Amino acid sequence: MDRPNEDPASYLPLTHVAYHVLLAVANQSLHGYAIIKDVERRTEGGTVLEAGTLYGAIRRLLRQGLVEETARSHEADARRRYYTIAPLGSRVLRAESERLVGLVELARVERVLPAASAPRGRRQ
Repeated sequence: MDRPNEDPASYLPLTHVAYHVLLAVANQSLHGYAIIKDVERRTEGGTVLEAGTLYGAIRRLLRQGLVEETARSHEADARRRYYTIAPLGSRVLRAESERLVGLVELARVERVLPAASAPRGRRQ
């Protein structure tokens, strides 16, 4: 693998698949099927990744240095490969999330979306 570009902005914008994969492995190592199920659960069925799409995205993310294959193996099936976010991937995920928040804020300014309400459980 070539040395990855360390500037998170150079990876933006992410595809929605890459964003969902990075989000799925941001706090835990997961194998491919678990990533598919996590994305489906997180999006309430709005995004269902096919295996070919997922593994193509994982190959690109590995090549870019945004995810890493972990040594963790599952006792029931040692053939499963587990993936986790790389430090660069964490920075890219944060940068993309901030970019998306900026787009939502623009939509609120233009009244495409309503003004943000106070976070749940907090009063302003």
